[in-house]
Amino acid sequence: MDYSCTNFEEICRILTPGFTLVIIFFALLASLAVLIIKAVVSCKIFSKAGYHWALGLLMLVPIACIIMPFILAFGKWPILAELDRLRRQQNKSSA
Repeated sequence: MDYSCTNFEEICRILTPGFTLVIIFFALLASLAVLIIKAVVSCKIFSKAGYHWALGLLMLVPIACIIMPFILAFGKWPILAELDRLRRQQNKSSA
């Protein structure tokens, strides 16, 4: 195979198969990195809200990723329910 061509179309024809694979590889790698970051962040948010951390993995499911933010926004967080219970308990003991 002669790599000393100067015609742009010939260069594209020679480089296209390998170049396409490299582009696909880096696109998949970037997608995987974004997916992992999204999973970690979602799990951490659900954990801090008092839910089980695994509920954050539902953010990766297509329909659930629409529903779960509404649960976070409008639902009673377990951590806040526990805080209310502890405040009531403290007020009873101090009164």
